[in-house]
Amino acid sequence: MITPPISAPHNILLGVSLILATAFTISVQDVVFKLFSSQMTLWQIFALRGCLAVPVLAGILWYSRPNTGAVRAAFEPWSLLRAVFITGTFLAFYAAIPFLKLSTVGAANYTAPIFVTLLSSYVIKEPVGALGWVGVIVGFVGVVFILQPGTEAFSFWALLPLLGACFYAVAHLITRAKCQNVPVAALSLSQNSVMLAAGLVVSGVLVMAQPTSETAAAFPYIFGAWSTVEASDWFVLVALAGFAILLGMMLAGAYKAAPPAIVGTFEYSYLVFVACWDILFFKISLSGATLAGMAMVVVAGAMVLRSKEGTR
Repeated sequence: MITPPISAPHNILLGVSLILATAFTISVQDVVFKLFSSQMTLWQIFALRGCLAVPVLAGILWYSRPNTGAVRAAFEPWSLLRAVFITGTFLAFYAAIPFLKLSTVGAANYTAPIFVTLLSSYVIKEPVGALGWVGVIVGFVGVVFILQPGTEAFSFWALLPLLGACFYAVAHLITRAKCQNVPVAALSLSQNSVMLAAGLVVSGVLVMAQPTSETAAAFPYIFGAWSTVEASDWFVLVALAGFAILLGMMLAGAYKAAPPAIVGTFEYSYLVFVACWDILFFKISLSGATLAGMAMVVVAGAMVLRSKEGTR
């Protein structure tokens, strides 16, 4: 069992504000990944982005917290375990992006708040409340409404973000219960370091294993070889590195500030953002079921927040 620290803080406004900002930023990053996925493999993007982000984060920690062991804290066991689960989440999510609509992938991935709430209640014993459970159910129904129009949501690729959702829930319970005293920049450094390692390791495995030309041609984003990086590509990679640095700190800060059940529920806002990007960038119109699902997601967030306020 993961035992939470006795004095875990409850700054709900900060936690909700950070997770809304995080959801918006992740949605923008995902548009970049989807537009960029035809040019580089997932592993190349992870490796090169990490090469840019990790030194910056290490420098931030070194200069802002000298002689405090903050850099070392990024590589302590709980920090690394959290980073492994976060990395698994993003790998599963981004592996599915080229094959599905953003809103479909997001709806599958954002079953995570349900896992977060369940684990919060039974693993770290944080109360959810009756209204909170109703809110979770309403949020889940909203996700089902969003998934309903696209039959590809039930394909193999849609299973990947569902798996990522499980990883995501575990990662944020670890954040809440075991990483309260780890600076958010250190958690971001840990997260980006593991992602960098994953990109390099998988790229090395693919070089040694040599997938067949048919497999590489069918799924170049996953099994293709590294491509030449043009000058314009570096601008995109720098932007992705900036997103990675910012997201790592905001995500950790949100789950350190407030109970996972609240923060997780407000992550549903991501679905609203990606639905807007589907319309603006990929010319995919929203159905009535999708709009109904969005409304349910918003109502679910309000219900969980009201429930938690009533138990304080």
